[in-house]
Amino acid sequence: MAATKTQRIGIWIIAVFMAVGTIGSFVAIVFANENQAVDQARINELSAQYQADYEVYQEKVDAQAAELSEKYYPLFSPYQSRVSAFNKDAVTELTTEDLIIGDGETLTADSSFTAYYIGWNPEGTVFDSSIEGDRLKAPFAVSPGSVIQGWSEGVEGMKVGGIRELTIPSDLAYGETGSGDDIPANTPIKFVLMVIPTPEAIAAPEIPQELLQYYQTGAY
Repeated sequence: MAATKTQRIGIWIIAVFMAVGTIGSFVAIVFANENQAVDQARINELSAQYQADYEVYQEKVDAQAAELSEKYYPLFSPYQSRVSAFNKDAVTELTTEDLIIGDGETLTADSSFTAYYIGWNPEGTVFDSSIEGDRLKAPFAVSPGSVIQGWSEGVEGMKVGGIRELTIPSDLAYGETGSGDDIPANTPIKFVLMVIPTPEAIAAPEIPQELLQYYQTGAY
């Protein structure tokens, strides 16, 4: 049936609105894609800058670790000879033995300090150590509550610059849970540790907020 004049005008208006709507959607998509491209370019820029900053930071950390290793490796490495098997049933309480008395600040159980260490189990197996071949890894920064109780209590009265051996019963170490294959449940452990003056802190670069938000949510 042929449309009336009024109907034809109505159809034309609807067609115009549909066309405008389609064009508008197309324009919106184009702008969205452009914005997304701009956003991705921004993320790439931030990522590249952060990576460059982090590489500079890591170089400083490695240089400091190498400098400290050169200074302290000759002093600490001979204490690898302390590592040997021991009778785990004889370890009923925390005991300490000062191998070198330091001349620095006296530590308490709540002290923050920096140390190199060697840890071993009753079989004489070293499960962790600051010594790696002919060098020392970066020293371990200790803050209150960040280590086993045997360490916190074991360093009490120790002076910075000193070297001490700790014999730690299982209840002050890793207890009934253990820690990995080398420290089964209810296993006492030993450490030799050397406390050094805390080196100058090297500030790590901050992750840009935009970058952090992007990787947390996938969008701004």
